[in-house]
Amino acid sequence: MEKTLNRIHPVSDPQATYFLQVSWEKDLGAGFGLLLSDCQYAWTGTDISREAADIEMDREKYVEELRKALIPGAESAGKYNFVIT
Repeated sequence: MEKTLNRIHPVSDPQATYFLQVSWEKDLGAGFGLLLSDCQYAWTGTDISREAADIEMDREKYVEELRKALIPGAESAGKYNFVIT
């Protein structure tokens, strides 16, 4: 299992700082975990199958888009915004 940790500033509150940790298996389709924290509170999530079904998106496409948004890389730089609600 590999992990990445990113500092994010959501567009909904640009002055706020959150930390997003993504833990994933070599094959993202096998699943991954999320930990979001503002250094006072923390929220976790793991299951993506239901979300993909809820928006009627192919699971592989959904995982690909999540990977681009959650794991930093040149292909995703500046293309994704975070809104915290």
